[in-house]
Parts: sequence; structure tokens; C-alpha cells
Amino acid sequence: MPRKIPALSLIILALVIAGATLTSCNNGKTNTASSSSPAVATSSAAPTPKPGFEADLDYVRKGQYTYVWVFSRKDGKPLDKSDAAYLRTNAPQVVDWVTTEEGKRVIAGTNFDLAQGNLSLLKKRFNVEDYTGK
Repeated sequence: MPRKIPALSLIILALVIAGATLTSCNNGKTNTASSSSPAVATSSAAPTPKPGFEADLDYVRKGQYTYVWVFSRKDGKPLDKSDAAYLRTNAPQVVDWVTTEEGKRVIAGTNFDLAQGNLSLLKKRFNVEDYTGK
């Protein structure tokens, strides 16, 4: 008596075969239509990539946090493990931490107003910049 193959297994097998067939159809050749036609310039210019800090700040802003803060050491040196632990301990409400500028600054994204928390304590140890809404 033949065994029945479950329907889900047949669907997965069909998808695997279809994927293998579609990826092997090209045989390593480039598309002749695109290689023989001249390159067409687009009318919109590609956005210029933002450098270091601006790109990292943009990343945190895309998280749609209500508050964005930037912390750095007062002596200008890179943040070390004890600095990171201090920040995490005294600002536990921060959801996203992004280290930037070769470790000299860290960008914090949160929906909690740190001014209502330990911001005064953090200002004693770090330079603190409020980038909320900027």
C-alpha cells in the first residue's frame, strides 16, 4: 500500500523546485535586452549618503522615538564599558543606543522624557545634547 505524502510537504517541494528552476534559467548570462540597450539616466538624483553621526542620528530618528539624546564624555575620549554600564543603569527607559563617531558619542532613542528621570545625574558625568525635534 503506497504512503500518502502530506499536502504541506508537496507544496514545499513544489516551491523548492520552482525556485531552483527560476534561478537556473539565466545560466550565468546577462539579460540581453538590458546589455544591448543604452543606459538611461534617471531624472531624480540619488540621495547623497549622510556621513557618520548624521546617518546614525537619522537611524535613531526613523525609530520614531519621542526623545533623542546624545551623550559624550566631558574629556572627549571614547566611551568605555563603565560609561556604557552607567548610561544603561541610569537611563533604563532608553530603547535604542547607537554608538557613533568612533565611540566618542552615543545616541539614545526613547519615548520617556529623561528630564523626568535621571537626566541631572547623567549631566554630572556626560555632555548631554537634546536632539528631540531637531
